Amino acid sequence: MPGLIQKSGYIKPGNGGSHYAEYIATREGVELIEAPPPSHDGGGYLEYMAQRPRSHGLFSADGPADLEKTMEEINGHTGPVWTFVYSLKREDAHRLGYENGESWRRLLLAHQAELATAMKIPPSNFRWCAAFHDEKHHPHIHMMVWSADPKQGFLTEKGIEKMRSQLSNEIFRDELLSLYQQKDLSYSQVRDAATEAMGRLIREMETGLCHSSIIMEQMETLAGMLECHKGKKVYGYLKKPVKAQVDAIVDELAKIPEVAQCYEQWNQLRDELERYYKDSPREYLPLSQQEEFKAIKNMVIREAERLRLGTFTFEDASMKDEVDEDQDAVCFAWNSSWRMAEVYQSAKEVLEEYENPEEEKAEQVQVLEQLWQRGFPLAAYQLGKCWRDGLGVLPDDKKAELWFQCGAEAGHDFSQYALGKLLQSQKRINETVSWYEKAVELGDPYAAYQLGKLYLQGEQVQKDVAKALEYLTQSAEQGNQYAQYTLGKLYLTGEEVAQDQEQAYNWLWESASQGNEYAQFLLDHFDDSHRPKVLLAVTSLLHHMGRIFQDNSVPPVVPTGQQMDRKLRGKIQEKKIAMGHKPDDHEEEQTMGGMTMG
Repeated sequence: MPGLIQKSGYIKPGNGGSHYAEYIATREGVELIEAPPPSHDGGGYLEYMAQRPRSHGLFSADGPADLEKTMEEINGHTGPVWTFVYSLKREDAHRLGYENGESWRRLLLAHQAELATAMKIPPSNFRWCAAFHDEKHHPHIHMMVWSADPKQGFLTEKGIEKMRSQLSNEIFRDELLSLYQQKDLSYSQVRDAATEAMGRLIREMETGLCHSSIIMEQMETLAGMLECHKGKKVYGYLKKPVKAQVDAIVDELAKIPEVAQCYEQWNQLRDELERYYKDSPREYLPLSQQEEFKAIKNMVIREAERLRLGTFTFEDASMKDEVDEDQDAVCFAWNSSWRMAEVYQSAKEVLEEYENPEEEKAEQVQVLEQLWQRGFPLAAYQLGKCWRDGLGVLPDDKKAELWFQCGAEAGHDFSQYALGKLLQSQKRINETVSWYEKAVELGDPYAAYQLGKLYLQGEQVQKDVAKALEYLTQSAEQGNQYAQYTLGKLYLTGEEVAQDQEQAYNWLWESASQGNEYAQFLLDHFDDSHRPKVLLAVTSLLHHMGRIFQDNSVPPVVPTGQQMDRKLRGKIQEKKIAMGHKPDDHEEEQTMGGMTMG
């Protein structure tokens, strides 16, 4: 791969810097500075002959440098003098026009302000000289840099890399343009392929169940260790043994097939992208040491802490609990107003189809408004969902609330339930409970389920386990699989009610028979030695992992600040032209800034 080789060092004050200047200017192979051709009157040539130094290859920003004066200045300098060697392969130098000292001089001249900044030297005090050596395989220059103020100048590893980057970007600019075009295409192809593959794996993580007995034991151990920890239960505040336990859990999680495949896919994508920027292969780190996934560690700590405290968790946060709740009302309306019921059902189907264009959905919103005006009260419920979910209109909770309230006051339990959920999301808890209770009176199982959770959790209302059981049982007896699962888990764990293995099994079986995978999971491990809470905590970790991988599915590669926008390139070009360069000079022909070559 083509690249610019840079070597750097420095000469301490009083250590013979002038001898190095003489060496680079007169050694064998140096390109000697020749006298310009005589002018017609000969005056310029005579003047040059009178003032020119002896034959040597030393040059600076102004052209040929006076070797003796330069040596004298360096000898009298009381600060450090930095030395650099910049080298190209012969084929690169030939192809790109860097086989003579003038090309290198113009390169350094164009970037001396950036070089000065990298060395913490004000541009006005930046001093340099150089000589070109036409080596057979590696044409190169030797460069010496110092400041007019001996107290100025400081060079770090970052500064050295920045200097190389500036010159590399200029030298290889044409080729970088082509490389960027290839990179953009490849990046898109790889990203799309990886997104599809990782999407499948992420979905498996988000919906799957974890059966790892090792992780279960590790989580119980961590929960015990957190018992003794004083202070914030965040990774950065933990003692080394506790951190090591967290890391061990993360790395064990990485062995789960779905996670392992996803992490492998992520690494392959990163390798594919980084090959455009780096020569050396990157090191594959354990998942616990990968910076982009450090959120996993605090996630493990949170789940272990919940496990320690016995905090009741719900696995139905992402479960759909609204399933054609208005169908009974539609069937009833069909008997009395079948034409409007038919139009309503058609509008509903168009709105619920994700692929349908928004313009088409917007038309159906108008249809529903017309149905409402014609005395079809069911339309209010669908209009509430449109404004709540942004179907054919921009989301607007206030308008959603108004339409749900219209449906609720018309006596529809599903509208009362939907209104309660909307108000709950706004933390208007008293109104929430009121509308849920009204819906329960009309026999809505979802409202009963939500009230049961509220009273069981005791976060937004005063905790009341007896009330919670009453509502959950009512919902479960109406066939709500989520309420059945919740009751089953309660009786299995015995954390909020008296443990009852028989009731636990029956309710879990009822829920599992409707396809509830969490209920089936607990049934499969009904006689497991591990507490159900441990099983569910580990499964929760897997789901969190899916979300973290989703957030990091395309790894960042391009170093920030290395791509140059069009305006900046224009300013640089104007600056170079003002310094005496032609618009078609090598530097100005290039249009793409970009990256550090390897």
